[in-house]
Amino acid sequence: MKKILIVLISLFIVSSCTKDFDTMNVDPNNPTAVGPQYLLPYAIEASVDRYWGSNIRFERLNLDGAMLWMQYLTRNIYSNEGDNYGISVAFYNNNWKGFYNDGLVNFQRIVTLSQAGGKYQNANYEGIGLVMRTWVYSILTDVYGAVPYSEAIKGTAEAPVYTPSYDAMDKVYAGMLADLKTANEKLSTSGPAVSGDILYGGDILKWKKFANSLRLRLANRQAAKKPAESKAIMAEILGDATKYPIFTSNADNATLKHTATRPSNNEWNEVMVFGSRTDWNISKTLADKLNGLNDARITVYAQPNKEGKYVGHANGLPDAIATTYLATSSMLGSYFMQTTTPSVLMTYAELNLTLAEAAVDGDITGDAQAYFEKGMTASFDQYGLKITDAYLKNIGQASKEKIMEQKWIALFGQGIEAWTEYRRTGLPVLPPKDPRAIFENDGVLPTRIKYPTSEYSLNEANVRKGVTTNGGDDTMKTKLWWAEK
Repeated sequence: MKKILIVLISLFIVSSCTKDFDTMNVDPNNPTAVGPQYLLPYAIEASVDRYWGSNIRFERLNLDGAMLWMQYLTRNIYSNEGDNYGISVAFYNNNWKGFYNDGLVNFQRIVTLSQAGGKYQNANYEGIGLVMRTWVYSILTDVYGAVPYSEAIKGTAEAPVYTPSYDAMDKVYAGMLADLKTANEKLSTSGPAVSGDILYGGDILKWKKFANSLRLRLANRQAAKKPAESKAIMAEILGDATKYPIFTSNADNATLKHTATRPSNNEWNEVMVFGSRTDWNISKTLADKLNGLNDARITVYAQPNKEGKYVGHANGLPDAIATTYLATSSMLGSYFMQTTTPSVLMTYAELNLTLAEAAVDGDITGDAQAYFEKGMTASFDQYGLKITDAYLKNIGQASKEKIMEQKWIALFGQGIEAWTEYRRTGLPVLPPKDPRAIFENDGVLPTRIKYPTSEYSLNEANVRKGVTTNGGDDTMKTKLWWAEK
């Protein structure tokens, strides 16, 4: 199962002939290679769980970082664990380690084993490995900035690299976009079957759709910095739906569907139900916005308080003040605390809102309003809700500001993506800080997180070059490459 250490026992039938001594002299309990079908479920689960939240205190990148910074949630106790922009060393050390060691190392093994000439040659496994490797790299570079990329995960290569250089974000993006195009070419619905696929159950067409939809996300994200290249990529994908299929409904969403039993349950369920943690409430920012729009998604995102209302409290409040809201602030919606609630990587709603933004910006020729309304409709539908004509009329015509606000609402749960979009565009406009709030980081909403201390111990020269490449100090106030403002 996912999360459980995979132990592969290879059984060999040997004869008593001494000429087969070399074959006999292999320890069956220590295989020299593990097949992609065993690596894939572990790597997907480990990476997605860490992205969605992790159940380890002081390491919850999404739950105690981006979900608070983007004012979806707020803390009612321990405000120094993310809500006031304060984070522990483990936060930036162990997320780096987890994404590289549990995710990238294994996805790279899948690519290596499955490519032409590999031990388990299978182009569909290779394509899946490229997609997931790219997805993890996109998280790392969007969170830290410059990262080891071209020389990374080569510690066991024929010519091992133990101190990899740091690639600038534009170089990482170029590599990721190229890999996603290659993945689309490798993936074939008429190709060999795959097993161990806990994301799409072996549906290769959906993997192709994810590859191309993710490529659109990344192309749009860099569009302000590389307009010509980004426009060309988006035109290529949108101009040939057969060759470059993309999400066409919520059925295509990239989501990890959890099981009803531990340890394969949803990470927020693990923290809040099995861990009995009730440290989070809905942020006043989110509650006020959705109430003001008469937006039915508040009924899924939050639970009504004792008065039957959806109310939040401000972020960054000291514990002595925050705890006074326990009786009045809404808790997180029960949907998000179930064992089987899916962890989301990318949705049809996000894709359409991304295309709406690209159309408004003039990067594609599509109908911005049509994409905008499709995105909102898909977001409601994702939770079994029906959008009304009155809601659409109230929202009105698509604009950059409205699109990014709706994307923020639709990305609830995916705090890291919302945080990235906010740092890129400065949208949506967040309300002024509560005067009672006390923030670290000089009151600046984090723009990145620091490099791990292990890099300064083991790869100091290169990490310092990475800091320089980012154009600022190794702090949570340095803006990253794709920032438009």
